[in-house]
Amino acid sequence: MNDESRQDALDTSGRRLDQIRLTGITALGYHGVFEHERRDGQTFVADVVVHLDTRRAAARDDLAHTLNYGELAEQVAAVLSGEPVDLIETVAERIAATVLASGVVQAVDVAVHKPNAPIQVPFGDVVVAIHRDRSKLPAAEPYVARPVAEPEPSSRPVPTSTATFPVTPAPGAPVVASGAWSDAVAPAPGGFSQGPDGPSTELEPVPAGEALVVGEVVTDVLDVEPDGPVEVVLALGANLGPAQDTLRDAVTDLARTPGIEVRDVSALARTSAVGGPEQSDYLNAVVLAQTTLAPRALLRATQAIEQAHGRERHERWGPRTLDIDIVLYGSVLAVTDDLELPHPRAHERAFVLQPWAQVDPDAVLPGLGGGPVGALAATAPDRDGVRWLALDWLTTAIPAVSGDTGAVPAGPGAEAQDT
Repeated sequence: MNDESRQDALDTSGRRLDQIRLTGITALGYHGVFEHERRDGQTFVADVVVHLDTRRAAARDDLAHTLNYGELAEQVAAVLSGEPVDLIETVAERIAATVLASGVVQAVDVAVHKPNAPIQVPFGDVVVAIHRDRSKLPAAEPYVARPVAEPEPSSRPVPTSTATFPVTPAPGAPVVASGAWSDAVAPAPGGFSQGPDGPSTELEPVPAGEALVVGEVVTDVLDVEPDGPVEVVLALGANLGPAQDTLRDAVTDLARTPGIEVRDVSALARTSAVGGPEQSDYLNAVVLAQTTLAPRALLRATQAIEQAHGRERHERWGPRTLDIDIVLYGSVLAVTDDLELPHPRAHERAFVLQPWAQVDPDAVLPGLGGGPVGALAATAPDRDGVRWLALDWLTTAIPAVSGDTGAVPAGPGAEAQDT
């Protein structure tokens, strides 16, 4: 990885972090879209630059406070030689997720080289280089070594298993799952406001290399109903029009939607907007529910409620009459073109975390950057923007949001809530 492809990462005070560099990690892998690549394999090379603060480890001369680069090198090599995928972009994401799984790492640069790529003209190398950090998480799960009871005999090395992260294309495209999924594994959604989001859980795993077929139609697993009710967390927000009334009606609309059972509703939070143009404060709440809807069916249901309340998507992170985001869908961890779960920015948004922790103090957000919701709320960057929580907002008007239009009054430094 050269200096041009590597990015400097900064700590919370704006100072450049330290780096640990691993270059030239080499392994035989079986990644590629061609049959001969999967059959014969080829050499893959990875360069990794880890961004972290090494002072504590140096002061104590203690490996426990830094990254064990020997173990990391073995994990990177295992990803390179492990479960075959079509794209080296996927390999790069898996390596980045493995590095960020260490709590001491703040950011990582990964470059995956494919020097023997099947290109029909003279070339030197093919490289995919990515930068991932806590705000732009990898679209994959970390490498996890899985013990093999009886290795299959093979004329070539048996690929090492890695954690499978389902990545599905847009609706209607064929879906191929690589490897077995954990607990629940229908790929999933995300986005604040997620244009589209909301995945599935409790679904049967798809065998490696096979598409899910219903009759004669290849179906995206995000469109398959789960076997039983799935716990979901929905985040509601509004800052245009009679915001409190809109949120109250949205809760009623959710409860009346077939396949959705509202279990609990959080206190109402008034919050400064985060990101985007200057605009009024938001009212935010979190709904805990169960659903028997498939991921995209849930997404369509929430979007229909948004549209019924005049939601328009003219400006990203702009003000809105109603926003309903799928924060969590069971235990699903996945990234797709239209859905991502858990919500990729939920771990750093106090306007979601504080109401969620209020209604469910023991809640835990899974995935990279996750953890106990209460603890995440206490350290979220926008925590000072949460003005107050109203407990009885479903039955009592909130004076602070009354007025000619019923819109939420503007607060200092207002920014958009759609992350």
